[in-house]
Amino acid sequence: MSSLTEKDRPIVQLLLNTGTCPRCILRFCCVGSQALYRHPYKDLMKDLKEFLKNNQEKEDTVCSDVVDPPCKRIRLEHMEEGPDDLNHNGALQQIPSVNDENTAMESSAVKVCNVCLGILQEFCEVDFVKKVCQKVNSADYQFTSFVFSVSLPPQLSVRERAAWLLVKQEMGNLGLSLAKDDIVQLKEAYKWIIHPQLSEELGVPADGKVLFEVSVVFAHPETDEECHFLATACPDCFKPAKNKQSVFTRMAVIKALEKIKEEDFLKHFPCPPSSPKNLCVALEIQCNNGAVFVAGRYNKYSRNLPQTPWIIDGERKLESSVEELISEHLMAQFKADSFNFSSSGREDVDVRTLGNGRPFAIELVNPRRIHFTAEEMKGLQQTINNSSDKIQVRDLQLVTREAIGRMKEGEEEKTKTYSALIWTDKAIQKEDIAFLDDIKELKLDQKTPLRVLHRRPLAVRCRIIHTMKSEYIDEHHFRLHLKTQAGTYIKEFVHGDFGRTKPNIGSLLNRTADILELDVESVDVDWPPAL
Repeated sequence: MSSLTEKDRPIVQLLLNTGTCPRCILRFCCVGSQALYRHPYKDLMKDLKEFLKNNQEKEDTVCSDVVDPPCKRIRLEHMEEGPDDLNHNGALQQIPSVNDENTAMESSAVKVCNVCLGILQEFCEVDFVKKVCQKVNSADYQFTSFVFSVSLPPQLSVRERAAWLLVKQEMGNLGLSLAKDDIVQLKEAYKWIIHPQLSEELGVPADGKVLFEVSVVFAHPETDEECHFLATACPDCFKPAKNKQSVFTRMAVIKALEKIKEEDFLKHFPCPPSSPKNLCVALEIQCNNGAVFVAGRYNKYSRNLPQTPWIIDGERKLESSVEELISEHLMAQFKADSFNFSSSGREDVDVRTLGNGRPFAIELVNPRRIHFTAEEMKGLQQTINNSSDKIQVRDLQLVTREAIGRMKEGEEEKTKTYSALIWTDKAIQKEDIAFLDDIKELKLDQKTPLRVLHRRPLAVRCRIIHTMKSEYIDEHHFRLHLKTQAGTYIKEFVHGDFGRTKPNIGSLLNRTADILELDVESVDVDWPPAL
């Protein structure tokens, strides 16, 4: 085993004797060769035995004071004086001599590794990889590469600490030191082994930057039992959290291990770590695709359709909404778990949206299908439009998360054009409203309307009516076309909202005015791109 040198022999002998698996031994010897970890488990065990045997034979035939220089990850330094031979009452247990090769061989036959709890044993085998891939394939996701993540039982950090303290003492006896950060991380080694197998079985490469994630959650029945001493030593690190079955989370355990003193740790946890009673279990094998974003513009032709579901005190007021009429078809085609709808502003249930429509975006969460051609998107748009006469969509397209920010900018910064049908209590002539056409950049002070006060904070907002154009109909009706700052409450500008919007059409005309119909004629946001 070319990656190991003479100075690694004491560590190999020590860890084999205490029930540590070959791959964990490589980790503690700071072996960074990914290919070596992928060797079959039996071959690794055989190679380690051969390594010990060969080095023992050399030692018997060659005596030399020359020692190989330490590898770059192990530093030669004088260790501080301290207790040398600690036992489990606050200390390191005595390890049987490993000069006898057979002793090491017998001790290495431990079924479950006392450090990784079987993660680098059974869960690296072909059968488990196939089980993961069967789960992925049955979930019917569309992907061209994947990222693999793994969640480990919290007590692995405790066992690793105990094993490190054991090795550190042995290294100290040789005048060497091993920093904890020099050890190859268990999660890293596991991915080195699993990635090529998953790639081969799934037929796609592993890529840490992609959105499709395959995750495995490992658990162990003895987690609470083995971590309990930490809660006594560091109670501040363990606090009950919502949706957590146990206080012994990975981060809480790591935090406690950082705080606890070495001598206190050794008083409560065996070093070397004892052989586990049980193997880890793969609690969950999950797949998840990153969100896909679809954008477009919608027209709303109904005066009895809310933008989003209208539910008050748990009771649905209207049977559908713009959001649902669009999203139900996207959800079906993208096979997503859920969605989030957003738009550049919103209109009331009785307001139509005409012209080139209102920009919207839908986030599709965990979609199974993610690849659509331009023609397929065009067909999906047609399907939505054929399903209802209340709405129509245009410019339907896939966009990035970042691009959605351009739509949100328009809510306050852009302009919007409206058409309002207005009624007055006193008779009017055409010349009575003509002066409205000459008003430019009219500044309003709008106190939060009474009708939205239950969901909007009380404030006075300054808004601008850029232009107005009146269209006389009869003695009590006229139509007013307005170009306004986004965020202007048009209904309140017409009737005044009991004086909460000043000035208003009623005060300008010196009579009572009310709004009968309102249409949004344009939302001047240049997004998404027209198709």
